[in-house]
Amino acid sequence: MSTKTKLMTAVALTTALTAPAASAETTLKVSHYLPAVHGIHTDFIEPWTQQVTECTNGEVQFEIFPAGTQMGNVARQQEQVMAGVVDIAHGLHGIPRGRFPATSLIDMPFLTDDAGAASYALWELFPEYLSDEYNGLKVLALHAHNGGVLHTNEKKVETIEDMKGLRIRTPSPAVSEMLSFLGADPQGLPPGEVYESLQRGVIDGTVFPWDPVKSFGLNEVLNYHLELGAYTVSFFFVMNERSYEGLSEEAQACVDKYSGGDLVAKFGDWWDMWDAPGRQDAIDAGHQITELSDEQRAQWEETLQPMMDAYLQSVKDAGVDNAEEIYLAMQDKIAEYEAAQQD
Repeated sequence: MSTKTKLMTAVALTTALTAPAASAETTLKVSHYLPAVHGIHTDFIEPWTQQVTECTNGEVQFEIFPAGTQMGNVARQQEQVMAGVVDIAHGLHGIPRGRFPATSLIDMPFLTDDAGAASYALWELFPEYLSDEYNGLKVLALHAHNGGVLHTNEKKVETIEDMKGLRIRTPSPAVSEMLSFLGADPQGLPPGEVYESLQRGVIDGTVFPWDPVKSFGLNEVLNYHLELGAYTVSFFFVMNERSYEGLSEEAQACVDKYSGGDLVAKFGDWWDMWDAPGRQDAIDAGHQITELSDEQRAQWEETLQPMMDAYLQSVKDAGVDNAEEIYLAMQDKIAEYEAAQQD
């Protein structure tokens, strides 16, 4: 090798060693179980991924898998993110049953019908009371929906007696217990199967807030709606811990910036916005919407008190020794939120 060639080789090697390395791009898989037209996708998850990508100057990219994709199964969100099949997942605490017993206490009847209050309570109590249920996960947000509505196709429900024998789709263990206690027959179904089940007469109705009624097109197969507001249902937005730790410190800071308390605080307003079109569609279709009076709600709550006591005991028996303490703490945080909203 000539002296000139050796010199050129040395210069090239030195340049390669001293030049700044190009930032490696990371693509994270995000899964959720709702249609891509739902506000969870359009107003929450899609913008969240865009914010993180912009914050990282493109270092972190995302691929989103909603309902209808190979990773959009509601029953598999938790196991997929734990296994690292996806990096981030948004799912229901109550499906599959029994995996988040302490967190799911927020689903107890008549605890709150406000998404903002329930979401605030969950996030405030997470560090002290709920974190053990998320080992191996980086929790980005916990939240809940507005008070659920009882929707039926053939039978109008106005009283507790009207519930007897109705086959009603249920989203969580606490709601299943509530429906059973009221004389209904709870049916565990993923949200995406409700339309066909109603159409085929497999079920008589479902409990949902108004928003999925719109996004799943359910007003086409429903006629009656009882604005019970007796329960809420909670959700997780979590990241595989190894996926999070594999990011650069700068990328981790971006994920943190757009997650946590500031994100959780948005769900109250979001859910009010998401609920409105579903309710309006029912009105436009000529459906009958029934609202419980304060007196009727008190009667339903009184009737359900033994069920609530029994459910608390069942959670305690399942290993959550301080279930009553968590439930009372949730009541306190909800009251704290409501008081702040009035100021």
